[in-house]
Amino acid sequence: MFPLVYFVRHGQTAWNAEERLQGQADTDITEVGRTQADRNGQRLAELIADPHEFDFVASPMRRTRETMERARAAMGLASTDYRTDPRLVEVNFGDWQGFTFPELEERYPGCKEERSRDKWGFVPPGVGAESYEMMLGRIRPWFEELKRPTVCVTHGGVLRVIFRLAQSVPTHLAAALEIPQDRVLRFENGQLDWL
Repeated sequence: MFPLVYFVRHGQTAWNAEERLQGQADTDITEVGRTQADRNGQRLAELIADPHEFDFVASPMRRTRETMERARAAMGLASTDYRTDPRLVEVNFGDWQGFTFPELEERYPGCKEERSRDKWGFVPPGVGAESYEMMLGRIRPWFEELKRPTVCVTHGGVLRVIFRLAQSVPTHLAAALEIPQDRVLRFENGQLDWL
């Protein structure tokens, strides 16, 4: 039986606002993102009676660490008292990182359509690039190791994989899920619910 987990996506970054593929590029959150992180922390404070019962873990990227630190501060906790896990980093978009799809279409005509045929299994060009299916391979062990109530701050792609792992959401639906940055996702009794 899995423990209770609250997931939070990192707050908005400038690249999110510009619809740029971030992947594993290390970007910072904006003022909007900071407000989202603070509000998510306030929501977690309402949901969690005793935060000392929870493990707090984040992707090691700057945008997720700042989101975690702001959320913890909003909960009245020491902002840096959490751990990171490298398995929670975003999917690697390879050579596509930093580009918008209109920019990519100029360089690689037809690339958006090619990806849309199998968004879950598509691997962009470039060293280290991943598909969602490949990322699932590194997220699954982390997910299966969960033993205690947890607050996890991570990325949109990781949460799409969590929907696949936790609820067997079909790959074509999981890959297309909208993942908000201003809500908390609860995993309890095998169900995922946006709060």
